Amino acid sequence: MTGIISDRSNAIYIKNVSHKGRGVFANIPFKNGDLIDRSPTWGFGNVEATQFDNTGLFEYYFVRPSKFAQQPMVGYVVFGFISIVNHSSRPNARIAWADEDTGTWASIIALKDIKVGDEITHQYSNISDYPKTIKFVE
Repeated sequence: MTGIISDRSNAIYIKNVSHKGRGVFANIPFKNGDLIDRSPTWGFGNVEATQFDNTGLFEYYFVRPSKFAQQPMVGYVVFGFISIVNHSSRPNARIAWADEDTGTWASIIALKDIKVGDEITHQYSNISDYPKTIKFVE
């Protein structure tokens, strides 16, 4: 890749990662604090969470830190690339939540400089809820 890409619509891409499945990667460099992506969400309560926990959706919904969550929401389905960002105990990005007139939005923000080709990762807030059979790979 040559030059600087200013078209943010192609800022990230998805590819398969050995032992992880799909992952999100930088197609342009990001600086600490940069917005990487922003997605709308759908919040749900306990009844839906119980149903999701028995499906593959469990691995794709987000638990918002309780001090920020609007009750009675238990979790959020995030629409967009953010839902495919993998976990890391040493993440290079974080999720930021915003409640707006159009609903709750999730943004992924760079925690440090990210180079072209780097995988974008964040730390799952509900890692202890995952079954012991799921092994996370750094």
